[in-house]
Amino acid sequence: MDVNEPQSVRERYARREAHDMRYSLLTPAALLALQERQRAMMALFARLGHTELSTLRLLEVGCGTGSNLIECLHMGFMPENLVGIELLPERFDVAKARLPASVRLLQGDAVALAPAVGSVDIVLQATVFSSLLDDGFQQRLADVMWHAIKPGGGVLWYDFTVNNPRNRDVRGVPMRRVRELFPQGRIESRRITLAPPIARAVSRLHPALYTLFNTLPALRTHVLCWIAKD
Repeated sequence: MDVNEPQSVRERYARREAHDMRYSLLTPAALLALQERQRAMMALFARLGHTELSTLRLLEVGCGTGSNLIECLHMGFMPENLVGIELLPERFDVAKARLPASVRLLQGDAVALAPAVGSVDIVLQATVFSSLLDDGFQQRLADVMWHAIKPGGGVLWYDFTVNNPRNRDVRGVPMRRVRELFPQGRIESRRITLAPPIARAVSRLHPALYTLFNTLPALRTHVLCWIAKD
């Protein structure tokens, strides 16, 4: 497909509300989902034997306003070992203002920027691929991510797997597609995150209902994956 996907992404983001309270951490459902993901990530690092995160180099593609990189700092990564790439200038500017100067931030298309081969231990992507509607661009970005990882490292993947019928600007990325994107990777995955519409509805009644409803795997819409590179 002959599509300028980066430009299409810019147009899709321009249609979004600038301050959508559904994603604010002042909203119980958003905060609970974040805390759940943080716990799952730390459990994953522990299983992988990464007891000293300060020695690992991490690159985030689509770092947005820097929230995930700030999480990484709280987890124990060192700022000089963090790199973020963000396509949208306005989001890049916010990340630049929020993060320490020693975090390396790059503005532009990650495929065009093409990080150095074998330069990082971890490449993080969080709900980026569900915003990419062109299969060819998805694959090119996956290839760039894979080449950037050192042997023994991996892709840390968090994204949703089901389509949102109310939002044509995104699409779910099922595990079948993840395996197509990274055919050489050894993938372990964990389904997490209560479906956001359900999470928002039950959390308004009581935040504890998030945990109760989240015990049903069928109601979880996202996956956290580690895609290992031997």
